[in-house]
Amino acid sequence: MPDTDYPPIEEHAVIGDLRTVALVATDGTIDWYCPQRFDAPSVFASLLDADRGGSFRIHCPDSRAKQLYLPDSNVLMTRFLTPRAVGEVVDFMVPVDSDVAETPHVVVRQARAVRGTATFRLRCDPRFDYGRAAHTVTLVPGSGAVFESVKGTLVLRTALPLRVDGTAVYAEFDLAMGETADLVLEWNSTIRPLITGEADTLFTRTLNYWQAWLRRSRYHGRWREMVLRSALVLKLLVYRPTGALVAAPTTSLPEELGGVRNWDYRYTWIRDAAFTTYALMALGFTDEAAAFMDWLEQRCHEAPKDSGLYVLYSVDGNAHLDEIVLDHLAGYRGSKPVRIGNAAAEQLQLDIYGELMDSVYLYNKKVPISFQLWEALGRQLDWLAKHWDTPDEGIWETRGGRQRFTYSALMTWVAFERACRISRQRGLPGPTNDWKDYAGQAYRFVQNEAWNPARGAYMEFPGSPRLDASLLCMPLVKFSGPTDPRFLSTLDRFGEDLVSDSLVRRYAADGSDGLTGDEGTFNLCSFWYVEALTRAGRVSEARMVFEKMLTYANHVGLYAEEIGSSGEALGNFPQAFTHLALISAAINLDRALA
Repeated sequence: MPDTDYPPIEEHAVIGDLRTVALVATDGTIDWYCPQRFDAPSVFASLLDADRGGSFRIHCPDSRAKQLYLPDSNVLMTRFLTPRAVGEVVDFMVPVDSDVAETPHVVVRQARAVRGTATFRLRCDPRFDYGRAAHTVTLVPGSGAVFESVKGTLVLRTALPLRVDGTAVYAEFDLAMGETADLVLEWNSTIRPLITGEADTLFTRTLNYWQAWLRRSRYHGRWREMVLRSALVLKLLVYRPTGALVAAPTTSLPEELGGVRNWDYRYTWIRDAAFTTYALMALGFTDEAAAFMDWLEQRCHEAPKDSGLYVLYSVDGNAHLDEIVLDHLAGYRGSKPVRIGNAAAEQLQLDIYGELMDSVYLYNKKVPISFQLWEALGRQLDWLAKHWDTPDEGIWETRGGRQRFTYSALMTWVAFERACRISRQRGLPGPTNDWKDYAGQAYRFVQNEAWNPARGAYMEFPGSPRLDASLLCMPLVKFSGPTDPRFLSTLDRFGEDLVSDSLVRRYAADGSDGLTGDEGTFNLCSFWYVEALTRAGRVSEARMVFEKMLTYANHVGLYAEEIGSSGEALGNFPQAFTHLALISAAINLDRALA
């Protein structure tokens, strides 16, 4: 299939209801949507296979498109400019904790003519269960259409006259200036006529919900628009019933076009905990931070005593995420395999305990943690004490064999150091002398084994020739002082080896990670670089790198995981970690410039 069948990843916006999202391309196509929750099977997935995936498009033919969010919201508007008319489509999903929470799994699309008489075309072509399940379609005149499969029912409610084409429906219609046509898509619902004003009521309540939520933000710095857009993205990636935050709402968007680095990110990584807690609490969103902390506490209570925490979980806490290849899907622009599930859940990644304890430490500064959580954390620290010096797969989830990664040792130090701090500040009981000893061992490992005096840098692991951008976090987690000579030297080596202008690679993609092919630069690492420069006192340089990174956001302020050689977005989209790092970098840069 030609590339023109697949919009660029960056040519998308996202809408959501705090349970799942839909991606909307600038041409008016919903090409990714998994009803009910983020990791459910898709009904629209033409993003991963233009023929078999399914899609729902509304557009004006022969038009130029513009796309934007309505102010301070996740309500999306796509405008279509034609020689004789201007049409627009407003897309949104109803948040689960809004006034209309009883309306389940709803996608609303409102087409209207802004100027002249606008011609619209629509085609709704769902493919259930990643395109694996057959379905039937039934028209109900005056009410819409029903798509039925053994995997579920999709109801399209509209007064528009629809026609059937195979198992899809389509329509072409004209709207005079000021006229509107409403379409409401519901999952496992019953067909019924739209009530006059029903979609408008949903629109008003949804817009009010997002604007009221954003007013809780405490951020008043220089980059309000980008920081608050990042906050809105993060809110969309929260699974409201449990408080878990998914890494991204998509699967298998490639890190290299045509390559094999395609992963399912629709899960919650323990590693994201500290960054999530810091960003949410710094912006004033304590309810979301508390909900995520509750989710983390449950995982700690459930963790087997003999194996510790899993690396990642589903939003409801399931850790068994078998990785399956969907051979029948072509992949985005031919990038196979398409995967669901994630085998990294079974990996050993020892750094997660440092991020976990750092998140608890940050949260405890504002809201005292319970004794029950403290005891559960103690069990995790007991496990870490026995295994911290074991080779693991590391933060980057390499598939080329385990190593004694420097970052894992760094975060081991964080885990035990934060435990000592919490115990001291709260008077909570614990073997602090033992914790100090383990922290000291991890500290000495980093300083004595991972430091390469010939290179003047901390390396990926002892004896490795590679730098590792995760070590930019050293001053962020207070392991190194911001002007520590060794860290400053390492920062210089990063600038020479991994940084190109404002773009940062996580490491040299030389095949030693067990995967073939190349990858883009990591947006997360670029924002870590900004923060490291800021803390090192190189504030002017940090600001320039930050401002340049903002130019790589897409037209509505969203980032994928990576940036390709020509500035294109690569990897799953939008990525929570990138937006978390943007918020942190902006807050610290604001503080340095004050």
